[in-house]
Amino acid sequence: MDINVFKTNNLDAQASVAVIVGKDSIFDVSYLSVQEYNYVKQCIDKGDNCIVINQYQRLVYFAVLDSKKTGSILLEDARKAGYKLQAELSAHSFDKVIAFHAENNSDVLMAFAEGAILGAYKFTKYQKANDDKRTQLKEIGLICQPLTEETIARFVNVNKALYNVRDLVNEPVSFLNAEQLSREFEAMAKESGFGIEVMNKSKIEALKMGGLLAVNKGSVDPPTFTVMEWKPDNPINKSPYVLIGKGVVYDTGGLSLKPTSDSMDYMKCDMSGAAIVAGVLYAIAKNKLSVHVIALAPATDNRPSGNAYAPGDVITMMDGTNVEMLNSDAEGRMILADALVYAGKFNPELVIDVATLTGSASAAIGQYALAAMGNASQEVKNKLIKSSELVFERIVEFPLWEDYAEALKSDIADIKNVGGKQAGAITAGKFLEKFVSYPWMHLDIAGVAFSKKNDNYRGKGGTGFGMRLLYDFFFGLCQQ
Repeated sequence: MDINVFKTNNLDAQASVAVIVGKDSIFDVSYLSVQEYNYVKQCIDKGDNCIVINQYQRLVYFAVLDSKKTGSILLEDARKAGYKLQAELSAHSFDKVIAFHAENNSDVLMAFAEGAILGAYKFTKYQKANDDKRTQLKEIGLICQPLTEETIARFVNVNKALYNVRDLVNEPVSFLNAEQLSREFEAMAKESGFGIEVMNKSKIEALKMGGLLAVNKGSVDPPTFTVMEWKPDNPINKSPYVLIGKGVVYDTGGLSLKPTSDSMDYMKCDMSGAAIVAGVLYAIAKNKLSVHVIALAPATDNRPSGNAYAPGDVITMMDGTNVEMLNSDAEGRMILADALVYAGKFNPELVIDVATLTGSASAAIGQYALAAMGNASQEVKNKLIKSSELVFERIVEFPLWEDYAEALKSDIADIKNVGGKQAGAITAGKFLEKFVSYPWMHLDIAGVAFSKKNDNYRGKGGTGFGMRLLYDFFFGLCQQ
């Protein structure tokens, strides 16, 4: 991310101006002519929520927010208004803006800046003359007395983390195989200061991670298992929080091959969970949060070959559980199961796994929220929900009733890896639960990890949906 965000006390004659107002706000008019001021007031009275004045050397942009809205809805409106701002700036080739809130609301102003920054993201690595395709935004100055330099620095680090996540999700498997994914994590660790260990195939074999090894059998590239850790002095938690991210760098479905139309085309995003947990750790380490967090990323691609594991095979997992594999396209749960077993060695305070796990989650709630389930306490769930609403990466909780375990009973093994056509997201969660011996939450991001069309400030392609949620969850723990 190469956008400079800074606090200022003055407007800059060379910079565009962005003003957040309510319908009845009183605002400074020193940057407007009388005619322009009258025009703005007329537009506000008409109910316009986005007003742009082109002063030739700069834009003056008014974001009119509904003063009746509060809380997370108001913040989300501010993000969307910020997205519109950066689009207007880019359309007119302006690269610097000074923004302020007419009523000095720092939370709304920061959400507005966030929408502009995230809306400005583009993945242009493989485009010729990509400088012409980048958004123009280079600098955002914020006028707000309550804002501190520390708050802005933390804000920038979180947005840098999300840019990293989106870059990883948008990379094709021709570049980003499992080994390269681990190297990218090593670069993030070096930059931010968290510790990292990358386990190769022989180490994975020594650990008897049968699920990860089975999925990898169809690949010409070896798997990796990456352990990342941030452990500050005097953390707030005695036992670590553990994050687990699914790292399937490309998913063909294996021998249970996906159809190519609208199914396999964007499966480079199947490692979004791994990218997200690394991004969370990057932001935590950059901001030096006083919480001990470990992130695990099992990684491989899932391809058909003469040696690929086949439906009907029985796979012995890390904890000795025998799994009848009946669908090789249900591979994410196979590699996550080993990681869940491995997480138990840390005697964790809480484990949260993040995965593009099931089309069923996407079918149930679309691109509007992620599906969550788990055995964590209601207090933990409430904190996750609070964070999800604040950053507008919303959660819908699904049940994990014991009734769903019936669908996973196998005739020849301890459990099978699919449960039939109904309640697919839940039976996948129920499968994972088999390997859990601690407080745990499962976040299924299949519907929200990748957008095939432009989705406001979430953009097109990898969204990083879930990273801001988890960072805010840990940030909130440190503020108690």
